[in-house]
Formats: sequence, structure tokens, C-alpha cells
Amino acid sequence: MLLLLLLAVLTVTTAAVPVIDRLPGRWTGWTLAAVLALAAVPVLAAGPGLWAGGAPVEAHLPWMPSLGVGLHLRMDGLAWLFCALVLGVGALVTAYSAGYFPPGRRTGFYFLMSAFALAMTGLVLADDLVLLFVFWELTTICSFSLIGLSGPGASRPAVRTFLLTALGGLALLAAVVLLWVRTGTTRLSEILGDTAWTQDTAFTTVVAALVVLAVFTKSAQFPFHYWLPDAMAASTPVSAYLHAAAMVKAGVYLAMRFTPAFADNPLWGPVLITAGLTTAVLGALLALRRHDLKELTAYSTVSQLGFLIAVIGVGTPQALIAAAVHTLAHALFKATLFMAVGVIDDRTGTRDLRELGGLARAMPVTAALSALAALSMAGVPPLLGFVSKENVFEALLDIPHAPWAGPLAAAVAVAAAALTVAYSVRFVYGAFWGGRPARTGDDRPREAGALFLAAPVVSALSGLVLGLGVALLNPMAARAAGDATGRTAEPHLALWHGLNPALGMSAAALLLGALLVRFTSSGERLARYRLPPVRGTAVFERVHAAVISAGVRTGDATRTDSPTRHLAVPFVLIIGFAAVVALAGPDFGPPAGPTSRPLDWLPVVLVTAAVLTAVTTRSTMAALALVGLAGFATAVWFLFLGAVDVALTQLLVEILTVVVAVLVLRRLPAGFHRVRPSRTAATAVIAVLAGAAATAGAYALTGRREPSAVSAHLLDNAPADTGGTNVVNTVLVDYRALDTLGELTVLGVAGLIIIAVLHSAGLTADAGERPAVSRTNPVWDADSNTVIMRTVARVLIPLLVVWSLYLLMRGHSAPGGGFIAGLVGGSAFALAYLAAPSASVARIRLAYPAVIAAGVLTALLSGLLGLADGSFLRPLHADVPLPWGGHYHFTTALVFDVGVYLAVVGVMLTALNQLGLPRPGADAAEASPTAGRSTATGGTR
Repeated sequence: MLLLLLLAVLTVTTAAVPVIDRLPGRWTGWTLAAVLALAAVPVLAAGPGLWAGGAPVEAHLPWMPSLGVGLHLRMDGLAWLFCALVLGVGALVTAYSAGYFPPGRRTGFYFLMSAFALAMTGLVLADDLVLLFVFWELTTICSFSLIGLSGPGASRPAVRTFLLTALGGLALLAAVVLLWVRTGTTRLSEILGDTAWTQDTAFTTVVAALVVLAVFTKSAQFPFHYWLPDAMAASTPVSAYLHAAAMVKAGVYLAMRFTPAFADNPLWGPVLITAGLTTAVLGALLALRRHDLKELTAYSTVSQLGFLIAVIGVGTPQALIAAAVHTLAHALFKATLFMAVGVIDDRTGTRDLRELGGLARAMPVTAALSALAALSMAGVPPLLGFVSKENVFEALLDIPHAPWAGPLAAAVAVAAAALTVAYSVRFVYGAFWGGRPARTGDDRPREAGALFLAAPVVSALSGLVLGLGVALLNPMAARAAGDATGRTAEPHLALWHGLNPALGMSAAALLLGALLVRFTSSGERLARYRLPPVRGTAVFERVHAAVISAGVRTGDATRTDSPTRHLAVPFVLIIGFAAVVALAGPDFGPPAGPTSRPLDWLPVVLVTAAVLTAVTTRSTMAALALVGLAGFATAVWFLFLGAVDVALTQLLVEILTVVVAVLVLRRLPAGFHRVRPSRTAATAVIAVLAGAAATAGAYALTGRREPSAVSAHLLDNAPADTGGTNVVNTVLVDYRALDTLGELTVLGVAGLIIIAVLHSAGLTADAGERPAVSRTNPVWDADSNTVIMRTVARVLIPLLVVWSLYLLMRGHSAPGGGFIAGLVGGSAFALAYLAAPSASVARIRLAYPAVIAAGVLTALLSGLLGLADGSFLRPLHADVPLPWGGHYHFTTALVFDVGVYLAVVGVMLTALNQLGLPRPGADAAEASPTAGRSTATGGTR
């Protein structure tokens, strides 16, 4: 329950941020910091039990039981380390934010920071691959939003960060699917413990490559390193959290978690070590050349992440001990440095080293904190960074892959560490001692307040205290490394191990770093030289533009506003497919019985006559009526075949389509424009061939096979599974309700698009402002012309409404359902509209967008009710006793159908009200829905 409670607290806190942010002053930041700190308490308390060999803390909550996916949470030693960092550093950064930002409401920032903490906590605790992927993507979304929150200038960096990390997310998704299919489970602990899938070297290599791509994009490894400095467009608190304990640490965690499965794979170790050390050197070189303190610190993060990825690639218990300790050390010194950058920027108004210098006297506390963090990053004793760096050197020296690999990797690591020393000195000396002399008088910067400095004080001193008492970390490191490798790890963390190669490498790095500082003037000389004109962001933009261009060209092949060209593509494909099948000459076998009955030819004749007349008429209104006639004949055909639901749907759709299409045609010319005879002949040939191909296909497949296994299963099991006997309806609202929900949402969006397009294009006018019809000729008198329809409507409209409700209630067991009932209800409104003498009278004054929204929300609510039985959209069933005896079988699928009903009615109301309004500037007669053109002559009014 501890883990579920932890996620519940973080979720509730995130949701409550809009309320919490109403607190005065800066109390929002401190309140959220207190929540994160309190949430970290039980996590920290669970540590000693885990270090002593206790079983991992686990929790489970059903989520998608039909797929075997659940909210499986598991906290072992490795998850404990990252969870403690996420919550602890999150509390420090959130408290720091309260002093960094001026007083005022920052709901968006605090909401996203809380969501970030929730996502990272869920990611490191997830023991289900699907759940891990969900939280992985949530960190991507949160980082994108937090970067973009900084203003218009941050939009492109936010997009670049999102697209690049989303690419890694797609790779992780592919790995999740492959592992799920191969092992038959999504439980991460079971997958990592199952050696069956790792015995297939090719399969393991593919999954390892996908995980490597996910790790590299998330943890900014070469060649994806550029997004991390690019993300410096975000505010400093965001950078502090993103670089120290969130986002980038997700990739480190994933690499450590999958080490037991991939440690022996020939791809895993060499790729991680090579890319990691390359990133370490490249990031350090770029950091040494930066003048902006925040940018320098960002590139230093890239470099330190390179160390972490490289040592994880070694894969030995000793290497994972080094990774665990350096992860902790990095979180502490990097959080301190970023927060110090924010203090300097706040107090001086600049982060440029060329404009800073001599701040040590004016800001002694900030200078001391920065020095502690920078010395830890440089690997200077007695700080924790010194111990972690020594362990990294030792692990790289003992690479098991090849005899020459260890010394080579160690030499590269020493070079990167020497550069680390140089840029660490550049940071501290350039800001606090070197550079420009400190300003005097009123322009002199002042030290920040105690509350502002509280968070960096805690993180900086923690690095010093843990360095002096590093032996206390042995149990934690042993358990974390043991869980990361699946083998027993025996750390011997200490400040002094005597004279050994690791100490010599540390001394060499410090000496070389000092020489670099001396001969490059703390990097100033290096900063003068121009690098090759290849920037990661520029490469990304070129690749992005090329992909967009390729997509546009691909879409242009079939994209057209011409209905003729649009329909030509599927027609030609049908003809081509039929030709291929005909040449292949498959044997479909004889039909089981006659393929037609004499009665079937009646609708065939009707459809043929309607279509032939429709394609030859010059009147748009006549063509519409004839197309409707073909639709009615098709509905009769469905009825002959016994498909009552389909026939009823077809009939209602045709009726309402004709009504809506008439409203549209009022805005178009009365006749079709003339077309060249050659074009008419070409389209006629295509249409005839396509129709012949479709007819041949229908004939070839009719009566030549038994019902499919799916059909037989639905027919046999629908009553028992759903309590309904109308299989069509049960498929829509029980078996594939999620698909229907998607269609319902699309339908609602279509209704809103009608409103948006007509209003944005200025195609509607308020019918209430139109003058009354002025023509006195009885032919034009709308009141006289609609008297019969109004008389009939008074009887039919209530009947249609009652019938729609009847179809809604009975749809689960007989022809009907939410869609058909909604169409009948929409027909009632259409009749009311058509019977009205003018558009102002015809308008049905309901909030139809609200009706659409109510329908979608009702369907979602029924889905949430299904969570009570363990799955979204799972129908719940109950037998309700009736007053007159017997029982009514109630199912929440009926609630879902109510949502469908409301959405369909809402869309119909939208079409009638919006399309029925007159055009702005049209004459008064157009205000009448019954005033129109003479379709007999095809002329206009």
C-alpha cells in the first residue's frame, strides 16, 4: 500500500495545484516542497530494510486484466535510489522556485513540476512495461510543456526536445511490444528474470538496440546530446530538476534496469562505453568554451551523463556500484550548480562570465556553495564526487571485453575528467574571483536571502557530508548494484584506499586539469577558436524540414479538393485489385446455394434507374433526390436480406442526408457546370469498371464460405457475455466500445467543425435579424405552403421522439440502439425545421455544442463505471425488478448508448441550425427554409 499511497498523494497534489496556488506570496512553492519532502520520508524509512536484504516493496492494482496489464509497482534497491532522488531533489528545487520567481500565481509551472515528479516516481517504481512506457512518455510531455512555458523564444527548443525524446519513446514502445509478445507477460521483474528470450541472440540484440536508442535520446548521449543545452530556454528551476533528478536520469535508470538482460550482449557494452566516453569528452570540451554559466552547466551535465552511461556499459557489479554512487553525487552537485546560476542571475542580471567576476566578497555563501559543488564535480577530496569518480575510473580500467579496452577507456576517462576540472574552475573562478572586478556602491550585487539559499545549502552540504561519511553508503550501493546486475555486489567505499591505479588516475586528472587551466586561461583561449560549423540543432532542423517536405510530397499524390480526382484513386485501386485477382485465377468454389432471389432484382432495378438518371440530370436538386432514391432502394435491399438494423440506419441516414444536403445546395448554383465530353467519357469508363469489379467481387465471395470464427463466437456468446440478443448492438457497445467511443468523438468534433467553419468564413447570418418574406404571390407564401407539414408535424414529432426513446431502450435485445435512436430523434428535429415558415422560427434554441459534449462525456462516464469491474468501458450488469413483475436487465452499455444518442442528436441540431441560416446579404426570401428554387427548371429565384 505504501507505493500506491505514494502515487496517490502525488496525483492528488498535482490535481490540487490550482487550489494551492491561491495561497498568498510564495507559499505555493513551499507547500509543494513540503509535500514532496513528506512523501520522501516513508521512502527513506524503507531504505535500511532493503539494504539489509529485505524483499522489495510491492503493490498491485488491476488496470487492464484482459491484457494482463496492471498497476504493478515494485521498489527494490535500485528503484529506491532513484525514487529518493526524484522526491528529495524535487522538494529542494520546488522550495528554491519559491524564491526564484517573484510573488504571483504560477499555476502552470507548479502543476507541471508536480506532474514531473509524479511521472518520474511512477517510472522508477513501475514493474509493468506498459506502465513504465506511459510514465516515460509523461516525462517527455512534461519537459516539453515546461520548456515551452518560458515564452515564444522557447517554442522551437521545446519542439526539438519533444520530437527527439519522442523518437526514443517510439523505440521503447517497440521494445515493450517485442518483449511482451516473446515472453507473454508485461511484468518487468519476470521478463528480466526469464532467460529464455535472452538465449535468442538476434532477438536480444534487436531489443537491446531499441533500448539503447531510448536511453541515448533521453540521457542526451552523442549524437543526440544537443537537445539538453538547447533546453536551457527553460527557467533555471526547470533546468535544475530536469538535469539533476528527472528526465535525463530516466535514461540512466532504464540502462541500469536492463543491464542484467543485456550485459553479455555483444552490442550493449561496446556501444554504451564508446558513446558514453565520446559524450563525456565532447560535452566537456563544449562546456569549457561556454561563456554563459547556465550553458556551461548544461554541457557539463552532458559530459557527466557520458561517464554514467559508459560505466553502466561495463556491466560488472563494481561498475554498477560506481554508477549508483555517481548518480547520487551528480544529482547533488548539479542541482547546486544550477540553483547557484539562478542566484547569480537574479542578483547580477547576467550569466555571462565576461560580465562577471569578483562576486566572492559580495556573495560569499553563494561562492562557497558553488565551490563545493564544482569541486565535487571535478573529483576533489573529500567530496562525494571524488569517491564516485575514483570508482568510475576503477570500473573502466577493469572492462572485461578485451585486454586493451580497459586501459584505453581509462585513458579517455582521465582526459574527460581533466576537462571537467578545467570547466569547473572556469565556472567558480570566472564568476567569483576572476573576470571583471566587483561593482561598487548601489550597483554592487548583494547576497541572496536565507530562504532563497536554503535549497542549494542542503544539496551542497550533502555532497560534503556524504563524502566524509561515504562508508555509510556501502549498504545502499550494494543493494542498488545487486538489483541492477542480478549478482552480489560488495562495495568498499572510502576516501582512502591507499596507493592504487584509481588514485593515480584521479591525481592525473587533477594535474592535467590544472595545466589546462593554466595554459588556456580557464578556457578563455579555447573559446576563441571556432569549431566546425556543425551544430546539432541545425542538423535537426534540416532533417525535420526534409521529413516534412517528403510527407507533403507523399500526400500531394492523393491530396486534392476535386471530388473526381479524390474518388478516382480508390476506384482505380479497385479495378487494379480485381485485375490482379482475375489474372491469378483463384478457385472460390461453387456457391452453397443460389446467390440471388427474384425479389432482389426489384431494388437492383430501382438503384440502376436512380443512378442512371442522377448522372444525366443537369439539376443539382434533382440529382440529390435521385441519389436519395438509390439510398432508399439500398435500405429496402438490406431489409430483404434480414439486416434490419442496417436497413433502418441506411433509411434514416438517407433521409437526414437529403435534408442537410438541401440546406447546403441552397448556397450553390442550381445546375451543374458543363464538363468536357472527353472527361465525362473517362470518368464513365472508370465508374463502370469499378462497379463491375465490385460486382464481380461480391459475386465471387457470396455463399462460398461458412461464417467466420469471429462471427460464430459472437452469435454463440453475445447473450451470455452481454445480456443482449441484438448482436449488432452488442458489438458496438460491448465488444468494441472503445472503437465506438472514438467514432463518437469524431462525430462530435465534426459538429463543432461545422460551427467553426461557417462562422470563421462568414457564411451565416442571424436569421432573427432577417426581414420577413415580402413576396405576396401565394407560391412564395411560406405560411401557406407549410400548413400541411405543420399539421402533420404536430402528430409526428412527438411520435418520433417516443419512438427514438423506445429504440434506445430496446437496442440491446432488438433492432435499435443509440445511433439509430439518435437518427430518429434527429429526424424529429429535421421535421420541425422543415415545417417552420422561416429560419428565425425554425431555429431550435438548444445549446447543441453542449448536447454534443454531454453525449461524449456520458459515454466516458460509462467507461469509468467499468473500472469498478477492473477495466475501462467494461459493461456492468444488474437485473432490476419491475413494478408489474419480472425483471429488466440493466447494463451500463445503455448509458453508453445514451451518450451516442445525445451526440448524434447534437450533431443534427448543429447541421440544421448552422447550415439552415441564410447567407449574409441574401434576400429576404432566403430566410424561409421552404422558399427555394424550381428544381423542375433548374433555374434560380
